[in-house]
Amino acid sequence: MSFEYPQDFRYLDTHEYVRLDGEIGTIGITEFAVDQLGDIVFLELPDVGDIVTKGKRFGTVESAKAVEELNSPVTGTVIEINEALLESPDNLEDDPYWEHWLIKVRVDDHDEVLDAMTADEYCLLVQGERNEGE
Repeated sequence: MSFEYPQDFRYLDTHEYVRLDGEIGTIGITEFAVDQLGDIVFLELPDVGDIVTKGKRFGTVESAKAVEELNSPVTGTVIEINEALLESPDNLEDDPYWEHWLIKVRVDDHDEVLDAMTADEYCLLVQGERNEGE
């Protein structure tokens, strides 16, 4: 299976992404992560106004296979959560990048985004993980 990773996003090795638009970071999980999880049945997300910290847990995603922590690629204040996903977390399978992001954050330090992997670096990481799983 072939996955796409938008070039203007940055990625964590735990399969979260961030897209920076001015001071707003949109955070979600990658198509690879969604595929690995299988049927997603539950999401736990922070509340608007909560602070998320780079590298720290901000929620969980639960599937029929596993419960995985969600880690933030940046530090900042949650300004929006994708409410529709809380009602129907399985929608993540349709479009995890543009429509079904998880949270939006007012980013404290834009340079934190640069610490995350580029799309090409993330693609290499995923290829390695897929090869290990075979």
